Amino acid sequence: MNLQTPLLDTIKTPADLRRIREADLKQVAQELRDETISAVSVTGGHLGAGLGVVELTVALHHVFNTPDDRIIWDVGHQAYPHKILTGRRDRIRTLRQGDGLSGFTKRAESEYDPFGAAHSSTSISAGLGMAVARDLGGGKNNVIAVIGDGSMSAGMAYEAMNNAGAMNSRLIVILNDNEMSIAPPVGAMSAYLARLISGRTYRSLREIGKQIAKRLPKFFEQKAALAEELARGFVTGGTLFEELGFYYVGPIDGHNLDHLLPVLKNVRDAKEGPILIHVVTQKGKGYGPAEAADDKYHGVVKFDVVTGKQAKAKPNAPSYQKVFGESLVLEAQKDDKIVGITAAMPSGTGIDIFNKAFPERTFDVGIAEQHAVTFAAGLATEGYKPFCAIYSTFLQRGYDQVVHDVAIQNLPVRFAMDRAGLVGADGPTHAGSFDIAYLGCLPNFVLMAAADEADLRHMVATQVAIDDAPSALRYPRGDGVGIDLPEFGVPLEIGKGRIVREGTKIALLSYGTRLQEALKAADQLGAHGLSTTVADARFAKPLDSDLILRLAREHEVLITIEEGSIGGFGSQVMQLLSDNGVFDRGLKFRSMILPDTFIDHDSPNIMYAKAGLDAQGIFVKVFEALGKDVAPEVVQLA
Repeated sequence: MNLQTPLLDTIKTPADLRRIREADLKQVAQELRDETISAVSVTGGHLGAGLGVVELTVALHHVFNTPDDRIIWDVGHQAYPHKILTGRRDRIRTLRQGDGLSGFTKRAESEYDPFGAAHSSTSISAGLGMAVARDLGGGKNNVIAVIGDGSMSAGMAYEAMNNAGAMNSRLIVILNDNEMSIAPPVGAMSAYLARLISGRTYRSLREIGKQIAKRLPKFFEQKAALAEELARGFVTGGTLFEELGFYYVGPIDGHNLDHLLPVLKNVRDAKEGPILIHVVTQKGKGYGPAEAADDKYHGVVKFDVVTGKQAKAKPNAPSYQKVFGESLVLEAQKDDKIVGITAAMPSGTGIDIFNKAFPERTFDVGIAEQHAVTFAAGLATEGYKPFCAIYSTFLQRGYDQVVHDVAIQNLPVRFAMDRAGLVGADGPTHAGSFDIAYLGCLPNFVLMAAADEADLRHMVATQVAIDDAPSALRYPRGDGVGIDLPEFGVPLEIGKGRIVREGTKIALLSYGTRLQEALKAADQLGAHGLSTTVADARFAKPLDSDLILRLAREHEVLITIEEGSIGGFGSQVMQLLSDNGVFDRGLKFRSMILPDTFIDHDSPNIMYAKAGLDAQGIFVKVFEALGKDVAPEVVQLA
């Protein structure tokens, strides 16, 4: 694709954009859209959301004095055009690659990213904090939070708006409405009204009217206020936001710069209170394939710009998400009490497969993990078997509900945690690093981790059978290892692991999908005369005490391996060994975990190598435990 971008080529920073004539901004937007499509076709990533805010991005950086004026992009996956305009165009084709640009906003990456984000619904809270800091410091800059309508399904957004309205601090919120219109259709009349009510004259007249009404008897003041609210609410649909204390402007066409620019200027120059601008956009705008299938082009792999065809390699095995979804369907065909719940991630977790088979038993609650957990708990109290499928890293947002509404009440909610371990291009914000630790410390829980896709099918069946306690099953992003799947899942014995390979000197105890790397390491160790047992723990809670104590008793070295942080499976094993006096007998024990740092995005294999959780890392760890040096050439062979 031979791009012609003469105007975009002159823009290194937003200051350059602000020198361009307004009449030329439409061309800038088109060139920016073309550049975004071209870049993402090379790297993959989030496409549709970014294309939907191209004009808005141009308008914001043209009207506001960034970076002094702060723009906070909620979630951050729509910020690729923003990155191109803010000095990162020369690196835009490194998006989500090792040592490249993040796929989200990141404070360490640019002064134009005032707040890092990859989870939704944080922008208004962060923006309010910045606005209050500005006020305390006597500053005059603007703070703008850009939040999508999907993110408005989270309670945190309303908590922040309620607080902002009560404080009356000067804050601008832009509601990017790209899923469903919550107001009348956008057109010339609504654009005119938006300009009118955002302007100083209308605001001044409204204030004069308020002051006059206050001098009238209370009855007339109340009626006047009600009439004004109803009239403007009828025209604009903004009554909800007004009740939260925001001055509502909109809806306006988010792709029409002639509509956007005057409204943003009016709002920029307003000096009072919080303002919400309702902007209607279209995901994938300007790129036919993305407009036609915005769900498939929300996140993409590399694709052909001309045809839109994504270059997805044929997988060697089904994805874990697919296996989970299909396994849940198999169980639900036998048990009409099973229901599926997700928090706006049906395809990411595999719940979409369940939804096709049982739409009436599937519930997508939106970006509302706290609600999802307690909703599932309510279902469990009435004898249903809820499967709450939420990414490991997103479940963190509902932790209080996991503790109080599920664990303390010992309700059999079944958590299915996708994205366990390191996830590659999405980086540390999406890595499931902490769930083993944050669930392992809770009484009553049963914790499982699938080592392969067959194990996953059996563990889904196991969760169905657990009716007296909460349970959690973790599985990674991506494809399975390629083993044959059983036709049906068979419930596993709770708290029992398995020996995969017998040896005599070294014991490797894996929890989760590092099992394959443990087997490779065992082969390498065997080649160096170290007979190695490989075991699959399957359960982190309850532990298989008999298996673990046997491994400790019969081997010189015991190493646990997990895709999680400190405080997880290895810590539970160490407690067991300590309680049973095993260390007094000279066992050499090591626990292999994720390092105490956030690992930046890269390919999963490289990330696991950096973490030391690949076969080579396990090989080296064994020699360290034995107190032996490993020759460099041996490490290279490993």
